[in-house]
Amino acid sequence: MVTLREYETRVVEGVRLSAADRVLCAAEGLATRLRVRELAGGRMELTAGPCVGVVRLDACEIRVLPKYLGEELDVLRMLEYAAGRGLPALDAARTLREGAPHLRDLVALLVTEHCERLLARGVRRDYVSVEDELPVVRGRLLVDRQVLRHYGRLDRLACRFDEHDTDIVDNRLCAAAVDLAARTASSPAVRSRARRAAARFAGLAPTRLGDLRVALASLGYHRHNAHYEGAHRWAALLLSGGGITDLFAAGPLPSRAFLVDMNVLFESFATRLLREAAAGTGFAVRDQARLRGVLRDDRTGRHYSEVRPDILISGSRDGETLTRPVDVKYKLYDGRKLSTPDLYQAFLYAHALARQPGGGTPTCVLLHPGGASAARESVTVRRWDGSASARVRSVSLDLPSVLDALGGAERGPVLASVFAAALG
Repeated sequence: MVTLREYETRVVEGVRLSAADRVLCAAEGLATRLRVRELAGGRMELTAGPCVGVVRLDACEIRVLPKYLGEELDVLRMLEYAAGRGLPALDAARTLREGAPHLRDLVALLVTEHCERLLARGVRRDYVSVEDELPVVRGRLLVDRQVLRHYGRLDRLACRFDEHDTDIVDNRLCAAAVDLAARTASSPAVRSRARRAAARFAGLAPTRLGDLRVALASLGYHRHNAHYEGAHRWAALLLSGGGITDLFAAGPLPSRAFLVDMNVLFESFATRLLREAAAGTGFAVRDQARLRGVLRDDRTGRHYSEVRPDILISGSRDGETLTRPVDVKYKLYDGRKLSTPDLYQAFLYAHALARQPGGGTPTCVLLHPGGASAARESVTVRRWDGSASARVRSVSLDLPSVLDALGGAERGPVLASVFAAALG
């Protein structure tokens, strides 16, 4: 097994890729997340991007670990919190005893645990439309089919009727996920547990799931299936190979590559964090607000391009309006200057969107991961006369300590501290 961190480059000796490995590494869904390059002398160069997970080649297993988090279990905690479901209760130690589990096995274990709870509670049934040829009429007689296929016969009648069955999308999604976990998990203990659950779900929902995107789009949650939501979320993550869009397609990638994009996850996590922190304060938190009137074409007067800040906080302070754009960057700025492209983008948000009470300098916050003792940068654009026109402040989020606090008594103070830092 080869281990490296996000954004790290390593050269591995004595590894030769198979023909199947080369096809997998060249696939668009993987090549942009983890670059694998063969070198002379049986060497291989690996360059990781901002994705965490595992890729299983014939030549070796490549494991990409988080750079700004303590362990891969914290990635799962971020995923669950970003989805608005709190923190996952996963006791990996009682099942995984073969050493530190990788991210994909942890997700497979979560899928299995959720599906075991569903089986213990009793899986859901619903009415499914069925077409069959019966000796007596049941439901509706399909006259056109009867005439075309069984003209003049009365012993075989084409009917359409509703069957109260467990073979529904809710259960098919679980069945597909535990089946994949049973076949592909690295841990023998996870495979064993998943195999037992998969055998039971195979009898309850024998129909294949089909296109994952279609199945997910058809789901809707209500009082009858709300308890399936957690199982479905982890099942979709496992079946999609980490939630990367182009891994939804059929093929070997979902079973051999599992990579979670930390850029997307950190933005979702930060948005959820600020939204929860703003509850009860009178401030509103909007994510990905599309603002089309900011950039305009002087010739036509029409909008030129839209501006879409990651987060926009708005509300009233001391009777005056405060608007604070927040740009979320999954970069470690401890001990480094803020990058010029990030500054340019943040200054645009500050100039165009920020409103500061009392005529203060319009400010945009650049939120990024960092240590608890990280110094906060503050950069100001000044006019030729020396007056300030816009400001960018960096705010670091200590992810391990925040995740620990969210699961304990320090939740309230940490949320208040993060929100106060964002508002300044």
